[in-house]
Amino acid sequence: MENLADEQKREERAVKKVKAIKGFYKHLMAYIVVNSILIAIKLADLEPGEHFLEFNTFSTAFFWGIGLGMHAFSTFGTDIILGNNWEERKIRELMDKEAKSTDKWE
Repeated sequence: MENLADEQKREERAVKKVKAIKGFYKHLMAYIVVNSILIAIKLADLEPGEHFLEFNTFSTAFFWGIGLGMHAFSTFGTDIILGNNWEERKIRELMDKEAKSTDKWE
């Protein structure tokens, strides 16, 4: 019975992770499409003497890129820093530690 519950928890986490990854890729595609269009419009509307390589040309991409980077970190960052299945390993470690501490007094 416990294995079934663990399996369900793992499946729920996997489904949640897949949804997070899918959301990130949608965000990435929107970032690429929208910023490409904005930069193309800026390039097409350049007036004589106006410079293309200015901060205001790329400011939307820059600030949105910061948000996209935070989204990427929230989606993938914990696996990079803590490793795969960190939560599971930590829960087992704490349960084992608690079980050992209660065994000493019995």
